Amino acid sequence: MTLPTHAQIIVIGGGIIGCSTAYHLARDHKADVLLLEQGQLTSGSTWHAAGLVGQLRASASITRVLKYSVELYKGLAAETGLDTGWKMTGCLRLATTHDRWTEYRRLATTARSFGMEMHLVSPAEVKRMWPLMDVSDLVGASWLPTDGQASPSDITQSLAKGARMHGARIVENIRVTGFRMAGSRITHVETTQGVISCEKVVNCAGQWARQVGALAGITVPLQPVKHQYIITDRIEGLSSDAATIRDPDRRTYFKEEVGGLVMGGYEPNPQAWTSGDVPLDWQFRLFDDDYDHFEQHMEQAIARVPALAYAGVKRMINGPESFTPDGNFILGPAPECANMYVGAGFNAFGIASGGGAGWVLAQWVVAGEAPLDLWVVDIRRFSDLHKDRDWVRERTCEAYGKHYTIGFPHEEYESGRPRIVSPLYDRLKAQGAVFGSKLGWERPNWFAPTGVEPRDVYAMGRQNWFAHVGEEHAHVREAVGVFDQSSFAKYELSGPDAASALEWICAAPVAKPPGRLTYTQLLNTRGGIEADLTVARLSDELFYIVTGTGFRTHDLAWIRDHLPDGARAGLRDVTEHWGTLSLMGPRARDVLATAAQADVSNAAFPFGHVRQIAVAGVMLRALRITYVGELGWELHVPLADTGKVYDALMAAGAAFAIRPVGYRALESLRLEKGYRAWSSDITPNDTPFEAGLGFAVKMRSSTPFLGRNALAAVAGQPLTKRLAGFTIADPEAVLVGRETILRNGQPVGYLTSGGFGYTLQRSIGYGYVRNAQGVSDDFLLSGRYELLVASETYPAEIGLSPFYDPSGERVKA
Repeated sequence: MTLPTHAQIIVIGGGIIGCSTAYHLARDHKADVLLLEQGQLTSGSTWHAAGLVGQLRASASITRVLKYSVELYKGLAAETGLDTGWKMTGCLRLATTHDRWTEYRRLATTARSFGMEMHLVSPAEVKRMWPLMDVSDLVGASWLPTDGQASPSDITQSLAKGARMHGARIVENIRVTGFRMAGSRITHVETTQGVISCEKVVNCAGQWARQVGALAGITVPLQPVKHQYIITDRIEGLSSDAATIRDPDRRTYFKEEVGGLVMGGYEPNPQAWTSGDVPLDWQFRLFDDDYDHFEQHMEQAIARVPALAYAGVKRMINGPESFTPDGNFILGPAPECANMYVGAGFNAFGIASGGGAGWVLAQWVVAGEAPLDLWVVDIRRFSDLHKDRDWVRERTCEAYGKHYTIGFPHEEYESGRPRIVSPLYDRLKAQGAVFGSKLGWERPNWFAPTGVEPRDVYAMGRQNWFAHVGEEHAHVREAVGVFDQSSFAKYELSGPDAASALEWICAAPVAKPPGRLTYTQLLNTRGGIEADLTVARLSDELFYIVTGTGFRTHDLAWIRDHLPDGARAGLRDVTEHWGTLSLMGPRARDVLATAAQADVSNAAFPFGHVRQIAVAGVMLRALRITYVGELGWELHVPLADTGKVYDALMAAGAAFAIRPVGYRALESLRLEKGYRAWSSDITPNDTPFEAGLGFAVKMRSSTPFLGRNALAAVAGQPLTKRLAGFTIADPEAVLVGRETILRNGQPVGYLTSGGFGYTLQRSIGYGYVRNAQGVSDDFLLSGRYELLVASETYPAEIGLSPFYDPSGERVKA
């Protein structure tokens, strides 16, 4: 075909993700779509993918994306006339240890929460379903009957035909060589066959996505890793409808193919291909067979399926797959560019994800915001840290090695650490700090007392830090603790129009007099919560914005992208300019009054205010706010002076029993107080009304704000879901989130977060209770509640107010 000079949307890459995105853009949105493929369709990594299709993930939204893929693959052949090779064989996941079995019991609960069918079966049942398997070491298995397998190339060709049927144009053997930019916006795509103007670009270039992104100044942090599997000759006795097998304790997987087996695995010592550029001519190409490296999988696979020892190997596939530093794929708008979207880095889940990823990415591209809570795969979860290719390679190889390991709660990555440390790192380490990592920052999770080894010991039940975190928790409730929260993301918005711009972006009234601060949400056009942060007005034209560490790139991009056109307001990231020491507890005022020699009485410094005060000769920003439910301040200190101020606080607080406290105690404290956590309790799927945050929304004023129309449309109508708290008295119940909520024996929702409240001496969880006819207080309080925890049912009590200090007297003391 003749290359057009213009297209509304250009999709780069003709693998399954690119073809799915083009298909959905054309089918669902009637968009003018042009797909460009540098070689032939499927010639990158799609053609050699193993083709397993699983659906259950830890995120409800991503599970929905994967379920959509299955539904699409079931019906695509009828639409296009091209078979996809889809077979709903079901999937058995094997467990050989009690920890793995506990993991599956939790997954079974998650599946029920998400409306999926999953069963726990005995070794005898596994043997019946798969007679060739040795089950002597099994504790049991999980069975997902709607999982299956498909032909990656056939699906992709079927999607491509469907895209053409709906008007999309596809050009093969054309390479993108650059972009013409107007500021941060792409205006033209340069190719080996000419230049094309466009409105939007979707980078689905697979293992080349990093290089394509770099042409527009965009970071796409993925790493190609060599992944091997074999295809055997026919094996006697293997059924053509045999279930796919995942044997994670042996790090291997199996699927039937033409009477034989496809077998591969995820080794702890993966081989990264390159941290440099991927060769442009790498189409339909593989690496040499590497049986020495693959031997570890062969040994484990033969032990599981002894017939493999006698089966001939028809072929070995050794090709690159794109993996990411956290094992989740990459979708969404690139923060560095106003009109490039990315769909890449699928961690060997590309076939399972392809249909659904194209569906949501197409909606994202057209609407400018995600249709679901897609935070776990949002490209804006990364930061400048991920520009370091060596760091990305090292962390990605660790994530690959964890592909089949047990997912212990609270487990931390170990590679590439320490990367970013606050000035207090050495001090806190000397005090027994056990650090976790968030977006590269080392943060103290808990403090090991003298004589206790300062390290995490992971377990499926209570972990080794449980009692020590309880002591820290109690100390904050009874005396005073200091948290190093220097990793907080911090921005400044300044200029004559800063106040009016923030009034549009924020759901709460933030244009208060200087010296005031506001807790607020940022909403999307559906009224869903896109961010949750605090805004302090320092002067008429200067606002200081503080949000969570992991949301740094996302929230900055959201604010920047939604500033009104022409607003005289400048936004800058000042995260590294300020350290943050959170001084919390009933003796916090005594410590601060001693250290600052300032009037910090309730009359002089009320809750919800910000003041500049001096500690140890250092001027700092003191924000009277709390995330633990006690009297407290966030002290924002010039970063270089953080150690000096910390030492002064510790000296002044010695008489009041001050001590450093970690993030695990912070989490248990906020659970007792009912404070919401963005990305779990509140997400783009949830409105402030549903989350119990209606008090923070300026609906009574006439001020327009983003999301107001959506909220106004439902104001006064019965809510069909509401966030509620739950407690369990039974000490055996360990809540981690996604446990099913039962009301009068029927599932009505699942927990969005869970943990333990040491003051209450109970497990605490939060989750949305759903009812199509409405969720009133009477409905909530009249039910009998239970929580399904790792497939065990526990009686639970519901709470609509904070479990701790519901009147808020301690916060405002």
